[in-house]
Amino acid sequence: MFAGGVRRVAGGWAYLGVHQITTTWFPSTRHFRTTYKTIRGKRYQVTTETVTEGRSYKTYKMSKGFARKISAYLAEMGVGQGVLDKMKATPASDIQRITLHDMLTMKLATSTDTVELFTGVILCMGDKPAPNCREIAEDARPAAVTTAKPAPSRQAEAPSSKPAKAPTAVPFRGAAGNAAPEMRFVVVRGSDPLCDPDCPEWISAEGAVTPRTPQKLRQLLAALDNPRLPIVISSRGGDLFGVLAAGRLIHERKLDVVVARTNILGCNPPGAGCLDDNGAYVGLISQFGVECDSACALMLAGGARRLVDPKARLSVSSMGQKRIVEAYLDEMAISQGLFAAIDQSSVERELEPDVMLKVGLVTGPDTSDTLTGPAICRSSPKPDNCRLPPSANAQAKTPPEL
Repeated sequence: MFAGGVRRVAGGWAYLGVHQITTTWFPSTRHFRTTYKTIRGKRYQVTTETVTEGRSYKTYKMSKGFARKISAYLAEMGVGQGVLDKMKATPASDIQRITLHDMLTMKLATSTDTVELFTGVILCMGDKPAPNCREIAEDARPAAVTTAKPAPSRQAEAPSSKPAKAPTAVPFRGAAGNAAPEMRFVVVRGSDPLCDPDCPEWISAEGAVTPRTPQKLRQLLAALDNPRLPIVISSRGGDLFGVLAAGRLIHERKLDVVVARTNILGCNPPGAGCLDDNGAYVGLISQFGVECDSACALMLAGGARRLVDPKARLSVSSMGQKRIVEAYLDEMAISQGLFAAIDQSSVERELEPDVMLKVGLVTGPDTSDTLTGPAICRSSPKPDNCRLPPSANAQAKTPPEL
């Protein structure tokens, strides 16, 4: 059934297995008896058939006829015959899993994408929504919630040596009618079973940057036992001076930054009862629906290692305050090529991966797995953001009972 799809994806959590198809046989014996009847002087032949059903039985080996049918079906769907070979090689009492790599080799899967290729929120946000996006009629929508208008952002304080008026903060540029929530920082622990119990942790940073953002980040770092956690950021920009202050703090603490998105599992982060024993949320990294626009790129520029996931969208545009932005990028040791790209873009311009690498905005082609992947805690030396949960530590310290 899966093979019949036009696009066929199976993410890392999917389990696809095959086995031998059981054939049930229903033997029968047929007896024919021919008799003759004479009607009005004419002789007619009458044949009767008697069927005797035998005892049914099953065989655990695929019949040649069934194998030919499956082979023809797979060929019609454009899928390789390796699927049939694996089915034949696996007893009906067992299931052989087909890995994603083998699925691609056999053309059973069409790409390495996950379900978000078809169901991600970003699909309905562009100028041309995907065919499976549907707008809900006004009368079917829930009543609108009235929200208070946010207070205007505070202006940056001018240095004492310059009593001139402070520059005006550059506002967040969001989609029309879509007020982005303020950036929040939460500590997240990876939930991939491949790393359990020693899983990586990171700081999730999502939302619009405001003048309060640097202080919130500073307070979180001060409260952490391990202040060297990498930052996973997804933001459509925000207050320019808030971004510059946050970028300098990241640069000062030598933190790594990656543009990706965190999916919190189990509950909404602001709710109660969401934290594990470590005081962290539990989540997974997602490459879909990730945006780092405008001033967000400047926050990324502060990182020690700076990575962007391949499916993330990173764009820049002119934000004013040219001298301040240029001096900041020079302080972060970023090529003047990035400032030129920002200065020359009156509208948002998406940067390609090779351009980001050329201007030094990213430090390499690596992805978020370099900092948050489930396998990093098995390497030696172990990264700073790996630690065992309290329960595992207590187990390790408790001597076994004799």
